[in-house]
Amino acid sequence: MSTKLAIVILAAGKGTRLKMQVPKPLAPLHTNTLVDYVIKAAESMGDMFLITGHQRELVEAHVTKEHKGFGAKNFIHQKEQLGTGHAVKTYIESNKDALDYEYTMVMCADTPLLTSDVLSALLFEVEKGHDAVVATFKEEQPKGYGRILRSEKGFSIIEEKDASDEQRKITEVNSGLYIFKTSYLKEHISGLDNNNKSGEFYLTDTVKEGFNVVPKLFEDKNSFMGVNDLYQLSIVEKRLKNRNHKTLMLESGVRFLDPAHSYVYSLDVGEGSVIHPNVQVDDKSIIGKNVILEMGVTVMNSKIEDGAHIKANSFIVDSQVKEGAKIGPMAHLRPGSSVGKNSKVGNFVELKKSTLGESTSVSHLSYVGDAEVGSDVNIGCGFITCNYDGANKHKTIIGDGSFIGSDSQMIAPVKVGKECYVASGSTINKDLEDGDFAIARQKQVTKSAMAKRFIKKKS
Repeated sequence: MSTKLAIVILAAGKGTRLKMQVPKPLAPLHTNTLVDYVIKAAESMGDMFLITGHQRELVEAHVTKEHKGFGAKNFIHQKEQLGTGHAVKTYIESNKDALDYEYTMVMCADTPLLTSDVLSALLFEVEKGHDAVVATFKEEQPKGYGRILRSEKGFSIIEEKDASDEQRKITEVNSGLYIFKTSYLKEHISGLDNNNKSGEFYLTDTVKEGFNVVPKLFEDKNSFMGVNDLYQLSIVEKRLKNRNHKTLMLESGVRFLDPAHSYVYSLDVGEGSVIHPNVQVDDKSIIGKNVILEMGVTVMNSKIEDGAHIKANSFIVDSQVKEGAKIGPMAHLRPGSSVGKNSKVGNFVELKKSTLGESTSVSHLSYVGDAEVGSDVNIGCGFITCNYDGANKHKTIIGDGSFIGSDSQMIAPVKVGKECYVASGSTINKDLEDGDFAIARQKQVTKSAMAKRFIKKKS
């Protein structure tokens, strides 16, 4: 008998009440989905298996792409959705390795606020020698939940549809999170029936009085909130980000100017950083120490190093901003961009798949795409890399210490050497060697007193 833990995630639901075009496990929650958060909470504890059903191809493709270690063996198809008990029975009958695990944990794909601490506490409880443990919590308005019936003989669970009026007054409810000794689960899952008002096979019927099973009451009910409609989804999203903000403030020393109107999902934010209102940071991003994120900044799947200053309404995705750099306001770093230490990317500047060296400045109104720009480079206003010929992208290289005048264009592929000077208004389509000066514009022609021929006045 293995001592490993099997984690079975019930992910077969359609989610009709969500009124979305995707199956319930893939309902979006910030930049992830419901099932992503559940998997993340459990991934370090044991081997995971998903029970899939409605639009299973979409669910399985998403999980396989987004989470390492998932393959065909990790998915169990529940062809008919006949209840939670039927789902777990399908898992045991379809997975030849199911009985090799000492314990089996069952959780729902629509409970994204669950944490590894809660799961660990449940495992710790069952290891005391119990055959099963059910996570419970108190709910003042318990409508929709199964009630916990405690007695001298033990406890059992009754679903609301089957409960009496008196039983419905009970405020301790079933969370939908369970852990079993696998041998106990195997013994009791086969005897389930659907003799109830829902006509379903309830997993809760494996928990009965007189057996070595116990409820574990958790004080924080928020961890167990499920998502059945868009209103509940909005509540979960708010609680998720509030929980993150509290952790960052108390444990990491991050200052939020207005926590209620910030949306930081990453827990990797360094001490001394300041978050202004309406900032959005996804859970894949890393923010260093003493970073300032001004109002309206969005950071997705990016790394912002210590001391960087991201000014208002800048958008950064799949990029890196190195120590002490300044970005914005209203700058756009597209995927594959890297801004060097102490460099500056100013207002209305767009970078795409480009690198800037240290102490380089692209201050305003410029587009830098598919480029390598060295250190100590100054790029003037209105600069453009002409990187696309209609079929393919081409590269621009600018060497250290160069000065690129305003309203200049580089027609790629082109290479500018170190310490070159490009005069304002130039269009460069030939390589420059180190130290070259380039000017590429027509000679100015001035016609004395001719302006009156072209100036029109209102009649």
